[in-house]
Amino acid sequence: MTTSVSATPEEKTPTADGFSRPVSLLSSIGKRSSSLPTDDLVDEAEEQFSWTTAIFRREQTVPRDPDAIVTRRSVFDDPDLAPHYWPKKDYENLHRFDTTARWTYREEQVLVRKLDWKIMATAAIGFSALNLDRSNINQANLDNFLQDLGLTTDDFNLGNTVFKLAFLCAELPSQLVSKRIGPDRWIPTQICLWSFVSLSQFWLTGRTSFLVSRALLDEFSALQGGTPFHIPQLYPRPDIISILYVNFYTKTELPIRLALFWMSLNLCGIVASFLAYGTLHMGGVAGTAGWRWLFMIEGILTLLIGVFSFFRMPPSPMQTKTWFRPNGWFTEREEIIIVNRVLRDDPTKGDMHNREGLTLRHLWTAMCDYDLWPIYILGLMFGILNTPPSTYLTLLLTDIGFDTFDTNLLTIPSQALGIVTMFLIALVSEFVNECSIVSMMEDLWTLPFLVALYALPSNPNPWIFFASYAVYSTVQAVVTDRHGNKILIIICCVNICILYPGTKAYYIWRNRQRAKIWDAMTTEMSSSTTRDVGNRRLDFRFAH
Repeated sequence: MTTSVSATPEEKTPTADGFSRPVSLLSSIGKRSSSLPTDDLVDEAEEQFSWTTAIFRREQTVPRDPDAIVTRRSVFDDPDLAPHYWPKKDYENLHRFDTTARWTYREEQVLVRKLDWKIMATAAIGFSALNLDRSNINQANLDNFLQDLGLTTDDFNLGNTVFKLAFLCAELPSQLVSKRIGPDRWIPTQICLWSFVSLSQFWLTGRTSFLVSRALLDEFSALQGGTPFHIPQLYPRPDIISILYVNFYTKTELPIRLALFWMSLNLCGIVASFLAYGTLHMGGVAGTAGWRWLFMIEGILTLLIGVFSFFRMPPSPMQTKTWFRPNGWFTEREEIIIVNRVLRDDPTKGDMHNREGLTLRHLWTAMCDYDLWPIYILGLMFGILNTPPSTYLTLLLTDIGFDTFDTNLLTIPSQALGIVTMFLIALVSEFVNECSIVSMMEDLWTLPFLVALYALPSNPNPWIFFASYAVYSTVQAVVTDRHGNKILIIICCVNICILYPGTKAYYIWRNRQRAKIWDAMTTEMSSSTTRDVGNRRLDFRFAH
């Protein structure tokens, strides 16, 4: 049951996906698939974790036999299809790939919990650490940061612009480096580089050093990238997907973990506010302003997390053994289960390698994938509404009369309510099995508060302003003045009336178009389409 397939290079033959496979492997898969009984395989699709089922339909859930076979049927059990999906010869987990492997629900459940603690927790901690340093500029603003450096609000805005431009310039090269040397090396490296720059802000002297630090902070950003829809079921960044999805989790296991992943950012924001509340009280220690101590302490904390990440991020399930961890994290049996459950879930992962660089052809192919252009446009437009709250909340609250420490604590409610609204949006999305229209709830929620803030007088009651601002910030959108508010109202209306409905209509049309072609094909014709990959396959359907 657990015997591994030999991957010794021999005479090779080309397959439909363009890769050469050893003849012995291709012949053996056919023989085993035709001769080995497959009656014990599970035919139905893997059941995705559902909050609505867990909360509201618990009594309807049929308990599983923990010792029953949970191995799901895949293309590897079909002697005609298997050769087209066989992992390529330099796939790092090939020696654990075994089409005869079977495992039970009990084994899988224990293993997934182990993955959550070993892999998911490490990624979430690293992600949150970067968010800690990314947002500490907002707490620093509470302690005369701009005044001490002789900066104006325009300088602060310029710094934020430089911050974003540096991110755009660094994102693609960063992903290329990550793909070449491996995210297990590149992510901890960037966390450490990030921490050094954050820590160096202790010695800021003026406008030039401020702008340089803002540029470098996003040049060394490792984990926090944009997402298309603001439903926490999509991916934070390719680095994270390389670690979590490609090697360890199935496609149905990842959404809920990424939802929790995004919630951890809000939790980190709450922790950061309490940390800043205490750190800013250090103002005057050694004759130094509190905001300088804030950068120093949080930079050191991030550096420790970065060093910790070097020891906690393995390149693959088969590479957890090191000089400081001689026994590794997984037994041979667990490694076999990890590899085969992932490949059975998505056989195309066998064509990947965690040290494989990207080519210009890959980049051009991605850019020409016009089916994703609607998501890119929507991601840009909804993102315009997301930035202001985290950037200007502290400045606005101090401007209307709240003191340093009250303002610091008043940033917490929006973070806490954000966790609730994020969970509720995910819950509604699951319940109605809908993405686009449910995502539009963010803008529908935002619009009345934008109008309210636009209508407020120039010197509003501080608590009325805070109430509107805090509730509005739970979906992370706010504005700095009346003119900006008017622009955001227009953008919000465009999103609601055009972009979200248009995106949904496009993907409905594309799915119907593909289904019409696919359903008209014979079995032989459909098998020849395996040269297409990802969302270019005719049998791929877009979720909307």
